[in-house]
Amino acid sequence: MSIWAGVINFVRARYEVLEERDGWLRFRVDTGDGRGQQVSLHHLPDHDGAEWVEISSPVGWADKIDLRRLLELAGGDSVGGAAVVDGVALLKHTIPLVDLNLVNEFEHPLKSLVTRADTLEHELTKADEF
Repeated sequence: MSIWAGVINFVRARYEVLEERDGWLRFRVDTGDGRGQQVSLHHLPDHDGAEWVEISSPVGWADKIDLRRLLELAGGDSVGGAAVVDGVALLKHTIPLVDLNLVNEFEHPLKSLVTRADTLEHELTKADEF
C-alpha cells in the first residue's frame, strides 16, 4: 500500500469525509465546544522529485476578513503559512510522504494546523462557517 493510500485510510477511520477525488480529500475535524473545521489534503506525487501531501484549512472568505491581521497571526506559528486560494483565506502546511509515521508526522501537524485555523476563523470572523 502506498503512503498516500495509508493517509486516506487513516483519515477515513478517524474523521467525517465530505468529498474525495483522485489525489484530493476534504474532511471535517471536531475542534471542541461545538465547533468543527474543514480540512483538505492534496496529494503531490512528484513535487521536486518526492511525494508530498499539502494540508490546508480555511479561515474565512478573503474579502470578509483582515488579511494583514491573518498574516500577522499566522506568522508566529511553526506549522502552516497563510494563503488565499479561490477567494478563501486558509492555512497551509506541506509534509513529505517518505517513511511517514502517520500518528507522529501526519496527525500532529494536522491537528496543530486545524486548531490554529479554527482559532483564527473564530477570531477574525466570529463564525464557524468552515
